[in-house]
Amino acid sequence: MTQPDDDRSSNPVPAPASPDRPTVNPKRSLAVVGAMFLMAMSAAGPGFISQTGTFTVQYGASFAAAIVASVLIDIAVQLNVWRVIGVSGLRAQDLANKVIPGSGYVLAGLIVVGGVVFCIGNISATGAGLKNLFGLDPRIGASISAVLCILIFTYKALDGTLDRAVLVLGAIKIGLILYLAIVTNPPVGEAALRTVAPVGLDFLPVLTLIGGTVGGYITYAGAHRFLEAGTTGRENLTSITRGSVNGILVTLVLRVALFLGILGAVTAGAQMSKSDPVGSAFGFAAGPVGIALFGLVFWTAGMTSTIGASFTSGTFLKTLSPFVAKRFNLSVSVFIAVSTILYLVLGQTPAALLVFAGAFNGLILPFGLGLMLWIAWRRRDLLGGFRSPAWFLGIGVAAWLFTVVAGVLSLAQLPTIFR
Repeated sequence: MTQPDDDRSSNPVPAPASPDRPTVNPKRSLAVVGAMFLMAMSAAGPGFISQTGTFTVQYGASFAAAIVASVLIDIAVQLNVWRVIGVSGLRAQDLANKVIPGSGYVLAGLIVVGGVVFCIGNISATGAGLKNLFGLDPRIGASISAVLCILIFTYKALDGTLDRAVLVLGAIKIGLILYLAIVTNPPVGEAALRTVAPVGLDFLPVLTLIGGTVGGYITYAGAHRFLEAGTTGRENLTSITRGSVNGILVTLVLRVALFLGILGAVTAGAQMSKSDPVGSAFGFAAGPVGIALFGLVFWTAGMTSTIGASFTSGTFLKTLSPFVAKRFNLSVSVFIAVSTILYLVLGQTPAALLVFAGAFNGLILPFGLGLMLWIAWRRRDLLGGFRSPAWFLGIGVAAWLFTVVAGVLSLAQLPTIFR
């Protein structure tokens, strides 16, 4: 565990850290950036890429409004969750148990179940990506990717390897998506107009993006990474807030660039495959090379999301199992291995299972977010007396009300999923 900032100074009498001027620590700075990218890359994983392609083809420029709506909800959720968890120095499930005894175990169970399902989907995405990139059998590609993920966690994972891996993979994904957005020459003006005046946009894409980008484990991925790195307490409030905001900005750039890249291909008259619209956009932009580039994008998305889902699920399992707390890296590796075996046994990622997980996330989000907001408002004793500004709570409550509606709609979908 990283030592407190004031214990690592080389000065005989170290200057006390403060919210305005925290002590600089290179290792902790890496963890801050890693947490930011872990959250951002988890919020723009394979599911988001596929959804963006499908909905952009269906709704055109008007889908920009759904992108913006999902980012606004993201801002409200992440700002409140990061600050509550970061200032308290406690994981989300442990905070929940202090508010309503037993609720933390329920929250942890929900996160882990959703995490397993999405980890299966993320592993399958790595296999699909390597198939496009190298022509490998998806099962072989998924197995190789799972081994790489396990190595990231077993090779001094919490001493920089995890953060560096997420940074490198995230940078590759962002770079390739920005390339797509530039080459396809999208109608930016039309997209900007439809952001505030959408035509024919249903509520479904907004609901789907919310569940897939801030639901389930994604809500807590970055905040728990901060926690594991020891960046907690009021003295680190500036770093915590800055990390959440910067993570959201990275997410915004990635989401908007992907949307614009696909929109450019659609507007130019590209033949878009219903089963793989994003691959079609890359193929339109760069021909056969574009298909390989899309494979690289999908592989990096699957890798970063597998890392995010397994790491965050592991931090929740710590409360459910003392063994996980003592053997965290090993437990996360087992989590990845089990998810990979399930994918190999199933042969493919069942569509109904992923739909179920998306609906499941719609139920988890208001439950966990509601507890975090209650702590910020009424349980200052858990935050060392810290009072969150009223406007922070205001945007958080507005987001919570939206997630309640989304959760009710998700609940209504559950009986029809496995028919």
